[in-house]
Amino acid sequence: MDTATDSPAPPAITSFVALGDSFTEGMSDLLPDGSYRGWADLLATRLAARTDGFRYANLAVRGKLIRQIADEQVDVAAAMGADLVTLVGGLNDVLRPTCDMGRVCGLLEESVAKLAPNCRHLVLMRSPGRRGPVLERYRARMEYLFDFIDGLAAQHGALVVDLYGCGALSDPRMWADDRLHLTAEGHERVAEAVWQRLGHEAEADWHAALPPAVLPGWYARRVADLRFARRHLLPWIGRRLTGRSSGDGLTPKRPDLAPLDPAVDRDRYPAPDLAPLACEDTP
Repeated sequence: MDTATDSPAPPAITSFVALGDSFTEGMSDLLPDGSYRGWADLLATRLAARTDGFRYANLAVRGKLIRQIADEQVDVAAAMGADLVTLVGGLNDVLRPTCDMGRVCGLLEESVAKLAPNCRHLVLMRSPGRRGPVLERYRARMEYLFDFIDGLAAQHGALVVDLYGCGALSDPRMWADDRLHLTAEGHERVAEAVWQRLGHEAEADWHAALPPAVLPGWYARRVADLRFARRHLLPWIGRRLTGRSSGDGLTPKRPDLAPLDPAVDRDRYPAPDLAPLACEDTP
């Protein structure tokens, strides 16, 4: 980690709006009350600790495709005029059996063109991918999307956080049992990555490798595969066949640009702990 302290402090960020899908909503960083926390909430809490009157909105909703993000979130966020806006979207489209990459990239381009002039800092991301067959199947599409995002950032003066290039975030142990969403530690590392990309001094090494994995036995892996299929894969297939989404009927958890409650949020969003995971592998 670069812990140099002779660089000037980054400008204060007084407001933050997060846009996207389940990744930004915070699944599967589950809190005791059944709600989700996630990297955006963690980042907001850090920023709030540095600035009086800090305000935060999280418009992300699980399952949203880039068209829905563009139609339902982008104009709302642009009108808020926040100091910081993060936009992460398009991966739900890319991971479908058929995908019009030109349409996805076009919608991203329209969204960035609306957001960039209406905020001081626009952050885009190269999303992480879980190592395994799904990543390999869609790797070409994902890398095409990420190359396009790099070009958009250069054109509009946005920042890019390269999570895709982080080996630790591709480790299956950083992913929840649905194999689609990061664990709590994964979200903590993403928050740290964005924090550093904004120019803040590092508080942890979000690239730090996990300890060597101990692969479970054949029987344990098959049990995990069956549990995954029953709890996550079959419901996902059912939604695809019926045209439904996990986000249908849901509203954003923080639809308004409003202050965080220091007393409540201190308990809900404790300081990150990036201690190494136990040496267990997720099948």
